[in-house]
Amino acid sequence: MGIACVLLAAIGFSAKAIYAKLLYRHGLDATVALTLRMTLALPGFLALGAWAAWRSPAVSLSWTQRGQLAILGLLGYYLASWLDFWGLEFISAGLERLILFLYPTLVLLLAALSQRRPLRRAEIGALALSYSGIALVVAVDARFGELRPTLIGGLLVFGSAFSYALYLLWSGPLIQTLGALRFAAAATTVSTLFMLLQFVLGRGLVLPHMPADTYGLVAQMVLFSTLAPVLLLAEGIRRIGAPQAALLSTVGPVATLLLGQVFLEEPLTGLQLTGAALVIGGVMLAASR
Repeated sequence: MGIACVLLAAIGFSAKAIYAKLLYRHGLDATVALTLRMTLALPGFLALGAWAAWRSPAVSLSWTQRGQLAILGLLGYYLASWLDFWGLEFISAGLERLILFLYPTLVLLLAALSQRRPLRRAEIGALALSYSGIALVVAVDARFGELRPTLIGGLLVFGSAFSYALYLLWSGPLIQTLGALRFAAAATTVSTLFMLLQFVLGRGLVLPHMPADTYGLVAQMVLFSTLAPVLLLAEGIRRIGAPQAALLSTVGPVATLLLGQVFLEEPLTGLQLTGAALVIGGVMLAASR
């Protein structure tokens, strides 16, 4: 059951890019798609946070901690998500997932910089594997499309991975204080407010006209690629532990490549799978360090 929960969570998270690309085909852009996703998912996260608060002692945050929470919400759920969705306007879902999957290597690099220590040989090898795999997949994607959009989208999604890596490095103390679910609910609330502010400043208070089936796609993205994976992953970690869950989650990039081929008719070649294998191998080596 634990293995099934983690695998389903990985596939659910992987499908997010597929839903986003389908919404773009219906005329939505990154701002509208992400605003709908975050706004509709917020009640679910708040319910989870309230449930966790009911089961745990009350916690009072200092003003400094509240400021830290606002910064983490800005980095981890607003900026990372926004750059990710924006990048998906330019690149394939498969490439997007592989670039996002690099975040453990960025955590490794940032940790080494903060500790002012040189990288070990195994860490350098992990980075070489991961980024050579990304270079291979970028080259394949550029062959099927245009190089400039591929590079722009790749850099945007890499910025998303970088933002998420900072969020992971800095969120530990507050997660220990609040607990994972309460922290996620609070950070998601902050990020949703930022996203709504961006939408109102740029678009006003009126949603653009959308085809009727667009609402079904948004609802599926919120349920199957946002809320359900969070619960499934938490249950999977409870049953089999975090290390095993992290190992099983490496199916995510491959799942996105396959889903992109089935639902978006994105090309899938042996070179892309080779690049994905290099990225996954490098990330697993980096995470083990």
